[in-house]
Amino acid sequence: MSIWVCGEVLIDLIPGVDGVRVPHVGGGPANTAKALARLGHDVQFIDGISSDLYGVMSRKELLDDEVKLDLALKSDKPTCLAIVSLAENGGASYEFEIDGTATFDFSLDWLPDPSRYKPNVLHIGTLVTVIQPGADVLYDWAIRVAEFAPIVFDPNIRPAVMGDRDKYQMAVEKWAAISSVIKVSDDDMAWLYPDQKCQDVAQRWINDGAALIVITRGADGLLGITADGSVEVPGVKIEVADTVGAGDTVGAIIVEAMIEKGILNLTDEVLKATLHRAAVAAGITCSRKGAQPPYKHELKGV
Repeated sequence: MSIWVCGEVLIDLIPGVDGVRVPHVGGGPANTAKALARLGHDVQFIDGISSDLYGVMSRKELLDDEVKLDLALKSDKPTCLAIVSLAENGGASYEFEIDGTATFDFSLDWLPDPSRYKPNVLHIGTLVTVIQPGADVLYDWAIRVAEFAPIVFDPNIRPAVMGDRDKYQMAVEKWAAISSVIKVSDDDMAWLYPDQKCQDVAQRWINDGAALIVITRGADGLLGITADGSVEVPGVKIEVADTVGAGDTVGAIIVEAMIEKGILNLTDEVLKATLHRAAVAAGITCSRKGAQPPYKHELKGV
């Protein structure tokens, strides 16, 4: 089973104990790819990866976790940087250095041909789905991929990059319309749709053809919505180091369940068990500094 994860790998500059920012390999999609590989899955990560020191660091970390980079672009452009600030509760906010980076250098000249490789699922999201001109290139490519594999979309909203709510909402709706699964946080929903309830937006996406919507709610756990109804699981109590990568870990567990159980079987008790596993996995990620998702053995029996 071949899983494609497309989107940015970048460097999170995270405050250390003394306040000095320390580089960590990050980017929502890269975190998801790493989480899937640590769970033992065959993952191809698709992005431009720089030849600079941060790109070398990114490539090494992904390969060390056995993420495959055969379909990634080797580039001499610089790596995108995310300057992270942490709140007292461990929540992260970001400022990005994006322009002219390898990270957002998408072109149909190098993106893999889905008719040749035939992936089983495509996970895509975060900034690559809104940063132009790459976002339009990826959308056209994803429509081709959708002929062969379901799409899992994680908008992972970053208002610091695009503060125009209407424009951001249009981009999310465009991607949601071609996606089978949408994983989104309650904070994302609150910012995107301040006058609507999360469940109402999710139900509309289900009515429009999505099979599953998963809403992450931090310490309050997870909510899954399908045409058959909704399922809730509580969060797992842990000592939070930071929340970087927690939602990306949830996305990985959802993709894992799609591969192992089938997307149409993710309802009722099967969905509840999947969301519980996701909550436990996200808790482990939150207990560590930076995006360090759990390995397969850490979720044994969950």
